[in-house]
Amino acid sequence: MLIRVFNTVRYLKPVQVYGRVCRRSPRYLAPAPPLQTRPRTGKWNIGIQREYAQTAPNQFRFLNQERQIESWNDPGIPKLWLYNLHYFDSPTADLILKWIAENPVGSGNGWEPYPLSIRICNWIKWSLSGNPLEKSVLESLALQARYLAQTVEYHLLGNHLIANGKALVFAGTFFEGGPADAWIAYGLRILASQLPEQVLADGGHFERSPMYHSLILEDVLDLINLGRTSPGLLPDWSSVAGRMLGWLQNMTHPDGRIAFFNDATFGIAPEVKYLTDYAERLSIQPVRLPLGDSGYIRLETPTAVVLFDAASVGPDYQPGHAHADTLSFELAHHGKRVVVNSGTSTYEVGTERQRQRETAAHNTVRIDGIDQSEVWAGFRVARRAYPFDIRTDRQSFAEAAHDGYRRLKNPVIHRRRLELHGDGLAITDMVEGTGEHEIEIFFHFHPGVEPDITLDPKLSKSLEETMYHPSFNLSIPNKTIVGRFKGAVPAIFRSFIPLRAN
Repeated sequence: MLIRVFNTVRYLKPVQVYGRVCRRSPRYLAPAPPLQTRPRTGKWNIGIQREYAQTAPNQFRFLNQERQIESWNDPGIPKLWLYNLHYFDSPTADLILKWIAENPVGSGNGWEPYPLSIRICNWIKWSLSGNPLEKSVLESLALQARYLAQTVEYHLLGNHLIANGKALVFAGTFFEGGPADAWIAYGLRILASQLPEQVLADGGHFERSPMYHSLILEDVLDLINLGRTSPGLLPDWSSVAGRMLGWLQNMTHPDGRIAFFNDATFGIAPEVKYLTDYAERLSIQPVRLPLGDSGYIRLETPTAVVLFDAASVGPDYQPGHAHADTLSFELAHHGKRVVVNSGTSTYEVGTERQRQRETAAHNTVRIDGIDQSEVWAGFRVARRAYPFDIRTDRQSFAEAAHDGYRRLKNPVIHRRRLELHGDGLAITDMVEGTGEHEIEIFFHFHPGVEPDITLDPKLSKSLEETMYHPSFNLSIPNKTIVGRFKGAVPAIFRSFIPLRAN
């Protein structure tokens, strides 16, 4: 256990260690005079609307679960569900006043920096959309911004830090005066350092999750929208948004929805079509660059699409949303998904969260029953696989290798080559090294698809009943074909998935 912890924390940046120490310090907010709202010369362009979550008094529906709550911090309810309660994606005046009355400063989930950041932006967006805020709400918003400025998530960095920076810019732009100007300056410093680091040259977010990429794209679009309400106050991030939208389209299946690499599922981030429509309303066009720095590869024919994961697990210092899915792939044919990664249905630490992150839940190779990357404790990764020797023509073939199994007693390298033909997808897996090993190759099929694959004769074949998780708290039975081999390496395994006309 100590070795695993060491191999997790050794990648942290010093600011993350410092941030973990500082966040334990008590927060004190001295009384401050009220702030006035800032005059605007431009109009807020209505962004992406969410469905109202409140279904009855004290009853809400989030993450496919409807619950009657006893309090805003009901201890019997999973934390992510409670986070959504505090986000206020669909505000109402009465609910805002209720939150203020029942959530004292610094107490409970709602004052943690991430939900705090999202709520600040959502209340302000609701106001900019034509809903006046009472004096008590304005005072609470300013207080929340002051608290956030003291609790920025340097211990996590990644997408959380962008959310914090965005909220500070929103609050600083909404109000005027010395504190508001300081919030703008602080938020802009965060965004100026983080957007160039987190948005890669090909437009992908560095955590390599299409779902979180979509959330951050919405953040950038909101910031552009906000800037146009007060021209000259904020930079123009249109070029960033264009690249991000282009990357998202590259990572979208013909059904118009995202691929399931790392923590990705439906129902959390806005759908691609809504992000595209929002960008169009802001006169932003996608810049669809070839996939590169993010590590993903798209192969495409007139009837089929393959998305191949030759990506790292994410930034070394923040791989919290990583799965052990290196060299996995997804396949669609005639607009329908055929081969799928298993998705994500929970963030609750436990056996199910662990199972969904493991190598066996993805369309790739497991050796000696060990995950390529050591995923653990819900959002931790210790030793991790690094891809290399990546090659593709971006149309008919892609190949790569990874070193995740160099830590075995008899180290091996896994290489994979995908070739997309008119009649099917050819998969060649090469395991290089010495000694005897147990090799498993997983192919997960979309629910409703009858599995059809020809495995290498060296592999024994089994058809297994598994689960597909296209949304939180949703599990659908599907079928997985597993090819197994036990013997000496080096060894080569050739498989073929036929693609027949409908």
